[in-house]
Amino acid sequence: MTLADVQRRLAAAGIEDAAWEARLLAARYTGLSDARLLVMGGEELNAPGLEEAVARRETREPLQYILGEWSFMGLAFSVNPHCLIPRPDTETLVEYAVRHLPKSARVADLCTGSGCIGIAVAHYRPDVTVTAVDLFPETAKVAEENACRLGVSDRFTVQVGDVTKKIFSDGERFSAIVSNPPYITLDEMKDLAPELAFEPRAALTDEGDGLSVIRGVLDTAACHLADGGLLLMEFGAEQGTAVSL
Repeated sequence: MTLADVQRRLAAAGIEDAAWEARLLAARYTGLSDARLLVMGGEELNAPGLEEAVARRETREPLQYILGEWSFMGLAFSVNPHCLIPRPDTETLVEYAVRHLPKSARVADLCTGSGCIGIAVAHYRPDVTVTAVDLFPETAKVAEENACRLGVSDRFTVQVGDVTKKIFSDGERFSAIVSNPPYITLDEMKDLAPELAFEPRAALTDEGDGLSVIRGVLDTAACHLADGGLLLMEFGAEQGTAVSL
């Protein structure tokens, strides 16, 4: 199988940027650089596992799960189907937090998933400590592993909990609360790209109006955000009015 073969198969499966993804998969399984792959022409790629990887991508399984990691804020995060894939849009939230958190801030990262938000904040702000929360033990384990691999495990702790219920002790306060909660509505789910079917559904939608977990984050902030603290949260483009009420 050549690089051109991989590209053709991905394009036939409806992958929009088939050439780029073909090179990423080929690089992952051959160990060759992107530059080397580009000059190989029609040479065969003798790479164990590449055929299986291409077949998986043809089913529209996300490229990130096949590669096993993905870059976020310049950091390589381990990802698997227990966690949402980190996305570039979320980097805006992290960048704001890094710039505006007070010195020695305590941060709560709710619905942490892979841990990408809290871990990236801790990486770029060595004075900050993060308490992360996720509903699922398997997902919390991914966040813990990423904290270890990225060298912030001494300032990043994870607990399993439901953010729509009481998760912190009375009187516990945080300088900032950050979150990328599930906010896609049930109606919107049917129109999403095929790849989204492979990501954990509970990280995408609350099976309703997309606001129930957001309300839990807001309730938590009302009880546990320090005076003058920051609440940084992602939500849907049409949810601004509902969130601000």
